[in-house]
Formats: sequence, structure tokens, C-alpha cells
Amino acid sequence: MPFETQHASRSVMSDRSIDAVRPLKVICIGAGISGILAAINLPRYVQHLDLSIYDKNEELGGTWFENKYPGCACDIPAHCYQLSFEANTSWSSFYAKAPEILDYWRRVAEKYGCRRYMRLGYKALEGRWDEKAAKWRVKLENVNTREIFEDEGDVFISAIGSLNDWRWPQIPGIRDFQGKMLHSAAWDQQYDYKGKRVAVVGAGSSGIQIVPSLQPEALHLDHYIRGRTWIASTFAREELDKRGGNAGNFEFTEAEKTYWQKDPASYLAFRKIIEAELQGGHSVTMRNSEAQNTARKYFTQSMHDRLAKKPEVADHLVPEFPPLCKRLTPGPGYLEALTADNVSVIPKSISKITSTGIIDADSTHRPVDAIICATGFDTSFQNRIPIYGTNGISLNERWRDRTSSYLSMTVDCFPNFFMSLGPNSSLGTGNLLILIERVSKYIGQCLAKVQTQNILTMTIKLCAVEGFSNFCDQYFKSTVFSEECSSWYKSGQQGRVTALWPGSSLHAMQAMENVRWEDYDYEYIDGNEFGWFGDGWSVRDRGDEMARTYYLDGQNMLDWPLDKTEPVE
Repeated sequence: MPFETQHASRSVMSDRSIDAVRPLKVICIGAGISGILAAINLPRYVQHLDLSIYDKNEELGGTWFENKYPGCACDIPAHCYQLSFEANTSWSSFYAKAPEILDYWRRVAEKYGCRRYMRLGYKALEGRWDEKAAKWRVKLENVNTREIFEDEGDVFISAIGSLNDWRWPQIPGIRDFQGKMLHSAAWDQQYDYKGKRVAVVGAGSSGIQIVPSLQPEALHLDHYIRGRTWIASTFAREELDKRGGNAGNFEFTEAEKTYWQKDPASYLAFRKIIEAELQGGHSVTMRNSEAQNTARKYFTQSMHDRLAKKPEVADHLVPEFPPLCKRLTPGPGYLEALTADNVSVIPKSISKITSTGIIDADSTHRPVDAIICATGFDTSFQNRIPIYGTNGISLNERWRDRTSSYLSMTVDCFPNFFMSLGPNSSLGTGNLLILIERVSKYIGQCLAKVQTQNILTMTIKLCAVEGFSNFCDQYFKSTVFSEECSSWYKSGQQGRVTALWPGSSLHAMQAMENVRWEDYDYEYIDGNEFGWFGDGWSVRDRGDEMARTYYLDGQNMLDWPLDKTEPVE
């Protein structure tokens, strides 16, 4: 009796049915692959969903829409760079080009009706958590009219990725150049580089693809390479070797594409072979492992063989750091292009850009008609959309001393906030696309819990963020990723590895398979933690009479009399 008296004034009944569903408004920034998957998977988990996906571009596709430079392609085999549930048997080549990849994602978006959720041509300016209202207020700008407005939602998802904030390199005199200045991430498709003297600055993924595309048609190409890099096929290279893809790529025949279309089982078998190879490279990432040592010997020999016409280039290009310390790039045709007579490899830093060309560190001036900056992106996770959580804390400020997250998706002090491709989300080996699928499903699980269990907010605990971040720091000590090399895995610095998942691709899939609810803190709509139990009623109690028999739907029929051949025990 004393126990009942103590709690008599505190109601544990909520004014809702046990299976009532709270409508949710979700705001997602980014209509690339992460945004497309949000449009596909969130409606599968979330009932009464009001989803708005904003993107600054006039078309979906993210990086595959933005990057239009010559030779732009994926460095993952095409048959691995597709959804697990949407196979394309018609990929033209082993490594597909950007236009073909964009076409795939457009077709996926059309099939699943993703565009109905998308508002294209809107740039996110700010996201701010309103604690009193328990809402996210997102400020946006119409890129055409410059009109600024605010949208309000229960949940905020950042799906902008890590490779979209490009910038010009900080080179003295860059504004003085009177020729054509291009950036790989903002390519002018109207510019005709045929018969011109061009300079390509940078040997990252984009530079490695641009050089072999321009070399056959340029009068002369100067390639400025400041650092060293490994150029080698990824770990799904057995098919390349079998097909004799000496230049690092090959095209599929019409016959085999038709065969796969008619025989899905044979295509699945082929796809699984490539996928298994891609997923089998994790041991190469471990320091001093047998797989790492073997890969280093193979890649070294391969680069020297392909650069045999200009062995001095190999001396400048082959790294001293181990493979995968920075991103490994297959670079079809790249090394062969460097040996061409109309290509000069300049392994020196740039001192200055003049009105007519480039001066290197040795004061040599080389005149050019065009300069192409393949100098990459800001991958620091700073200076992006300003996002403010509880007590007005800025996400940039939260990450100033240590970029951290929980499973790459959530951050403490930011309720109902999720990220796709946040810190420590990318992979050194394995299939990233499958993980993006898992992220959207993980977020879907979280939102389903919020809307059905009387939850107002869910926020990851600080101890969970610290646990994941501490694991990252400890794990990477035993990998080649923490060796000394300049890599965007470390935000361009020789410091903490902030871009990569701390483990294999399959490890990440398991970690994201099911949400660990105990790692989150919750606020409840009416302050009642037991409010999920409702008021003693089901929605069906108050609905259609036949709805009350839902548990009989899908019944099987047991034939009678039984045709018995053996005694029933």
C-alpha cells in the first residue's frame, strides 16, 4: 500500500493506443547515392513519413552528376558498384565511366519513385536544433532565385558525403593566368583541349583518370606530381588478369551481357566471384602481413613493367610507404600515358603560376594553354553546413579537437541527427556501397522505434562515441593506414585516421545490422518512459471490425482427411 500511495500521482498511462504511429517529418540533405537509398529504404521502415530530400544540384546523383571531367570513372568494378538488390547486367566495361553510372542511378530512382521526395536546386545553409520544440530547423536557399526559407522537421539527415567540397589550390599567381583554368570537380565541357598544351596538377584519383583521357589529343601535357602514389588494380583484379586487361580495363561483349540477362543465375555467380575478390583484401591492410608484403612486391613490379619506356618516372612515382596507406587507384591507361612522347612528368612543386604558364621549384617556366587542377577536396569534416545541436553547440566546434562519431552515423549532443558517410565511414578495401545501404536501414530502424514507442528524441551517449573513437585510434595503429603518408584518410595530415571504418567491410555490415538501443539516451513525448504501453487499447480496437482479426490473414489450409502413410505419433 505505501508503494501505491507513493506513485499514485504519477500516471504511467499515455493518451495513445499501443500501436499508434507518430507521423515523422524527415529532412535529408543530399540526393546522391545516400539520398537515393534514403528515399528507397526509409519508407519501408517508417509509416506516415514526410520526407524532403534537398540538393544544391539541379539533378540527382551527387558526385556522379557533379564530376564531368574526361575519363571520370569508378575505381571499383562496375558489377560491385551497384545495389545488392538491383543488378545491372549491361555494364559496358569492368570499370564503368561516370555517365553510365549516373544513368544507373537515374534508372534506380525512377523505378522506386525517389524523385517524389526530392527538391533539387536547394542549398542547405544551416541546421539548428530547437530544444523547446524538439525540432530541427533547416535554412535553405533556392540556388536560382536566391530565396532563403526554413524547413522544420523531427529528424535531420546529412547525406552530403565527403568528396564534394572542392577548392582551388593555394598557388601564388593562380588568378594571373590568362589561359583556361579548370578544376576536375567543375569541368567546363565546352572547352576543347585538342591540339593544346595542357598542364595537369595533381596525381590523385581524378588526375590519374584525366591524364590518359587528354594525352592522345593534347599537343603536349605537363603532369605535375608532388608526391608518390601506388597505381595498381584493386583486389578484384583476377578477372582483369584473365581477360588480358593490360591497360587496366576491358569491355564486356554483347554476347555475355545477353547471356547474363537471360540467365540470372549465371550472372549472380559471376557477380559473387568479383564481390568475393573485392571483399577478400582486408588482410592487405595489416602492417607487415604476408598479404601486404606480397601486394607490395606485385604492385612494385607491375608499375616498373608498365613504365619501362621511362624508368625515371617509376623512380619518382613508386612510393616508399606501403600500399593502401593512401587510396589505391587502378588508373587504367595512366602509366602508359606517362610514357608517351608528348607527356612530361614533373616531380617538383609549383613555385608560381604566371599569365602564360607555370614556374616550378627549379625556376623552370613552362608555357601552357590550359591548367587543370586535379587537387581534390576538403575532407576535414569542417567548414561544411553549419549544424548546431543542444545548447547551440556547433558540430564544427564539437570536432575541432577530435573528429568523432558513433559508427560514423551519430554524434552526442545532436538529437535525432544522423549522417551517411560521416567520420570513419569509408573503406580502404571492400564494398562501400553495401554499407551505404546498411546506413539507410539503420536509420530506418531508429525512426521506426521513435515513432512507435512514444519517443520524442534519441541521442547517442557520449560514452558510446568515445568508445568507438578510442577503438578507431587503437585499431589503426596495427594497419598501414597510420603509416607516414599524406592521405585524405587523415584529412590530408599525418595524424588521426578520420575517414576509414576501423575494420573490414564485413565487420562494418555486422556492426550496423541491428541497432544497440542501449547506446542511446531517450526523451519521451509526455515524459512517460512507459508510455509505449499506451492506454490499454489497440488502434484496431477502435477501427474497422474485420481489422480486429488481422492475425488470421495469410492462413494456410490443413486438408482433411489426412492421407496418412505412417502412424501419427
